[in-house]
Amino acid sequence: MALRARAEDIAEFDAAEPARAPSIRRLALTEFRCYAAARIEVEPQPVVLSGPNGAGKTNLLEAISFLAPGRGLRRARLGEIDRRGGSGAWAVSALLTTSEEAIQLGTGRDATSENGERRLLRIDGAPAKSQATLSRLVNMVWLTPQMDRMFIEGASGRRRFLDRLVFGFDPEHSARLSAYERALRERAKLLRDGGGDAAWLAALEDEMAAQGVAIAAARAQCVSRLDAACSTASSAFPRARLAMSGEVESWLDEMPALAAEDMLRRRLEGQRRIDAESGVSTIGPHRADLAVQHADTGMDAALCSTGEQKALLLAILLAQAKLLAAQRGAPPVMLLDEVAAHLDAARRTALFAEIVALRTQAWLTGTDLALFDSLRDAAQFFAVADARITKVMYP
Repeated sequence: MALRARAEDIAEFDAAEPARAPSIRRLALTEFRCYAAARIEVEPQPVVLSGPNGAGKTNLLEAISFLAPGRGLRRARLGEIDRRGGSGAWAVSALLTTSEEAIQLGTGRDATSENGERRLLRIDGAPAKSQATLSRLVNMVWLTPQMDRMFIEGASGRRRFLDRLVFGFDPEHSARLSAYERALRERAKLLRDGGGDAAWLAALEDEMAAQGVAIAAARAQCVSRLDAACSTASSAFPRARLAMSGEVESWLDEMPALAAEDMLRRRLEGQRRIDAESGVSTIGPHRADLAVQHADTGMDAALCSTGEQKALLLAILLAQAKLLAAQRGAPPVMLLDEVAAHLDAARRTALFAEIVALRTQAWLTGTDLALFDSLRDAAQFFAVADARITKVMYP
């Protein structure tokens, strides 16, 4: 019944005009990648950034991605982002507008921190306690060419992709991930050093059990929603089937969450010797995986063609956007790097039509402006060259 209700959410969205999504209206960069300083002002409509390779298009998307929790779409170390030959640490500021308010966001590398890898965050000029706050203000998803191999490479990339989607439904997911990963690292260090304080080791395992089960439950709920939404989709993109795999995840199908916590706590204690020898924790949600199939063929995504894999990823992102529009009142901001070049004409047109119907602010990059022809009346266009951004009219 719950899954039918979620599918009905999509039907309701399709029948109604969604609210305008939160959008970035002004973006300013300082000492960021190739930009000594740059500023761009835009409307809530889709934004197309065109220009040659190496011009700085992806750098702009990366800057926007730091307005969400995490390490950005490239997962770079903060010190790697500083402009080469620049005069200081990088910074990004943005004006975010919603249907109710305008919010000033600012983030950047804290060059005074011990290792220079601490990120500062300000909201309306005041320091923010946690990056999780960003998930409550704006949801963001992205797709980059590097993600094209997501289905055929290791599970860590699929977990990161899924966690980004979970943020949209559960803003606290980011804080739980941070707490779990911190306890995971500290436990591994204690075990490598011979075990240390037994009480502290037990406390870390207790934290891992509580946070780990909550993480697994949030992922499972998100996957269930997306699976239901994708099953009802009818567009140029294939229907995807999604499922979680993992030991902790299987427990949640069999027992209450508190019982799963107790089980994980006992298993962590029992695995201490093995984990000390291997140097890794051998059980927990950090070992889970996202399984995706092409619903119409029954083929695992890893076995599909490159084009079908890209189409499956887009189908999942579009389902996520519709779910968020139906359940939270607004779709996410979408960052789509070089996406048009990997789609045939029919799917490009279908993708752009979906974006316009969602009324989301999508930022799209490409080297060939002609690929965006069907967006000529619905988007705003900017040329990017030699780290300079110029607004242009579609020819």
